[in-house]
Amino acid sequence: MTPAKVWWLASRPKTLPAAVAPVLIGTAMAVGNGKGHLLSALLAACGALLIQIGTNFANDYFDFVQGVDDHTRTGPTRATQAGWVKPSAMRTAFVLTFALAALIGAYLVYRGGWPIVLIGALSILLGIMYTGGPFPLGYYGLGDIAVFIFFGLVAVGGTYYVQALEWPAMVWVSGIAPGCFSTAILDINNYRDIHSDRKAGKRTLVVRFGPGFAKTEFALCIVLGSLTPLVLIAFFDAPALSALSALTLVAAIPTLRKVFTMEPGPVYNTILAETGKLLLLYSMLFSVGWLM
Repeated sequence: MTPAKVWWLASRPKTLPAAVAPVLIGTAMAVGNGKGHLLSALLAACGALLIQIGTNFANDYFDFVQGVDDHTRTGPTRATQAGWVKPSAMRTAFVLTFALAALIGAYLVYRGGWPIVLIGALSILLGIMYTGGPFPLGYYGLGDIAVFIFFGLVAVGGTYYVQALEWPAMVWVSGIAPGCFSTAILDINNYRDIHSDRKAGKRTLVVRFGPGFAKTEFALCIVLGSLTPLVLIAFFDAPALSALSALTLVAAIPTLRKVFTMEPGPVYNTILAETGKLLLLYSMLFSVGWLM
């Protein structure tokens, strides 16, 4: 393969909707409330993508170093595991990617002040600590909570804040949906890898509590995420058409059926991609409904 294709696959494109969707939601809310700021929105999207890619590179590196990725892996081939990229090169790649994210975030810090410094620093730290450091969160079952907070509440709120320079309660609540969908993506990833993770001592929630938990968590995340707009309409006087995004639950039915009827294996790579598309669909329907 060409170097470009190797690095594209290493970035795990199927997971990137988790970075874009909350920025889209936060921007739509800011614009709808008359407080949008185009440059800040674009830089927030670029920063979010870079942090997601840097996190994926870091996971590729640390999982290989710690022996989680081996020939028994059922997920998409990891670049370091396959020998496409040397471990030292992957380590350099995630450091440089996070550094570029920080550089892009300099303007956002100028505009938003210390809250953006805190959000950016914690996001990068989480990207490294998910599978690296002395206490890797993903290895102790804390990844689900971290993903829900940072890919949901923080991502939507931070995007809105850097444009509107305020963070109302309604924005916090709106972050529940992308947080749930992103957690569902992680859940599918962990359910697919349950056997290799258990063998390597990676104690995800799915490894700890089993397949029944994985299926229940996935279903709850999809349902709660899809129905979040109804809470916003009922308690925060949100635009009624934002309820269009609840249709994501209907679109999710085939994916839910697969999760409850198929055993974990390579087919779950397709389910993971479908879940990413559901997140993107939700964010688009929500944004259109909010702006209409």
